[in-house]
Amino acid sequence: MTDFHFYEPAAGHGLPHDPLNAIVAPRPIGWISTVSGAGVRNLAPYSFFNAINYSPPLVAFSSMGWKDSVANVKETGEFVWNLATRGQAEAMNASSATVPADVDEFALAGVGSLPSRLVRPDRVAGSPVQFECRLTQLIRLETKEGRALDQWLVIGEAIGVHIDRDCLENGVYQTARPHPITRGGGPADYFEITQDALFRMRRPG
Repeated sequence: MTDFHFYEPAAGHGLPHDPLNAIVAPRPIGWISTVSGAGVRNLAPYSFFNAINYSPPLVAFSSMGWKDSVANVKETGEFVWNLATRGQAEAMNASSATVPADVDEFALAGVGSLPSRLVRPDRVAGSPVQFECRLTQLIRLETKEGRALDQWLVIGEAIGVHIDRDCLENGVYQTARPHPITRGGGPADYFEITQDALFRMRRPG
């Protein structure tokens, strides 16, 4: 029989490190660029991120605390998601630094920028895919008892999508070609998606 470690999260996990984000992993990275109403650019990665709907295309990221990204989205209603790759992993990590709101993380992390077409925040130069997004919902998360958390879920509709044509083969996007990175567990674990990890299954007809 399997020997399970069981715990109730409210009472603590009893392990050296909370296993939750190592179990639900690897997770896509929400490398989010925003701009304040005053024009200050912000760039930050979020490991609680994913696509949540096809049509219209919706993506969501969750922020632990009312951070500059959330404040900017609340103020302007716009953000850009930038695909984080192995080649820009160190820059992505540098953009996660906790700095005052008037600091431009593009400059801090040494990241070049490209103008967006439909929204005000810049895109990350060198990132092979970017989604220009407009806010649809900003939700404060709650416990099962209804107690408000200092955790904010931002949902945006992708109204413009940029794809590096080198990532397309006969019009089909090749997931592993840009070497995207994902977040693992612990304080420092990441994974790179490579072609040798590919396997295929088709849904039952």
